[in-house]
Amino acid sequence: MLEKLTFYVGVYLLLLHSKIKVSVSSSMLLTTEESAGLQPYFDFDVQRNLTFTVGQTGFLHCRVERLGDKDVAWIRKRDLHILTTGSSTYTSDQRFQVIRPENSINWTLQIKYPQVRDSGVYECQINTEPKMSLSYELHVIELRARILGPSDIFVKSGSEIIMTCVIQQGPHDLATVLWYKGITPIESSNQENVIHAGENKRITVETDWSDGLTSRLKIRRAVQSDTGNYTCVPNMAKSSSVYAHVISGEHPAAMQHNAAPGRPVLSCASILLFYLTLLVHIVVSKQFKIWHNHDPR
Repeated sequence: MLEKLTFYVGVYLLLLHSKIKVSVSSSMLLTTEESAGLQPYFDFDVQRNLTFTVGQTGFLHCRVERLGDKDVAWIRKRDLHILTTGSSTYTSDQRFQVIRPENSINWTLQIKYPQVRDSGVYECQINTEPKMSLSYELHVIELRARILGPSDIFVKSGSEIIMTCVIQQGPHDLATVLWYKGITPIESSNQENVIHAGENKRITVETDWSDGLTSRLKIRRAVQSDTGNYTCVPNMAKSSSVYAHVISGEHPAAMQHNAAPGRPVLSCASILLFYLTLLVHIVVSKQFKIWHNHDPR
């Protein structure tokens, strides 16, 4: 009788232990699943291949859902330099800063005045175990403006000068262009030279963003005081300059016309030929005088 009772108690204890083990395992499994469900994750619907121009403030947007008690850091991949952690900056380069409005899921890395050397891979990281990261490819390019045609323009007084400044790369719709004569903005010139949109005004500027950026400075009825250095200065590109020479009176037939009507150009070869001819004439004249002075008659 005692042996039978001991047997039943043993079976009961064994079943009880198995039930407790299954219950604990289920509880642990549930806890693991719940924990996995509460892990942070990245919002992948952000641009991660970005191009900025030198000097144009850059923004790398990282959105993290369900961050909890974790932190977000920005890393520069080429030297594994920690730029920011949380809301704190960990670099002496003050151009880098993280922007995160209160309770926002956005952790934006701001780069002021970016340079070409800032190009490369950046990572937005979450300090989970194992670590989670999202890569961004940053390209910083240097734009250069270009004024079409020769660097020296020769025109006759009363004709028209057209200077065309172009930028063929970059975010053209963000660019603005100023024109200078010497160091003076053209819009600050005297009333006769001030820029107006009307067709009857002597100086106008037309800027077009449709296919690249094109800005045209037009000077009608050029006068000698229009002679000078003209510079196209975009806010997002290197400037470009030309020198306009307004010449009065008649000049050698070697003056050639460029693409714009009324814009004659004196070629370098023609100038050289003119001065060479003049030099030969002077030398011959001197030799003739010397020969004449020694004439035995």
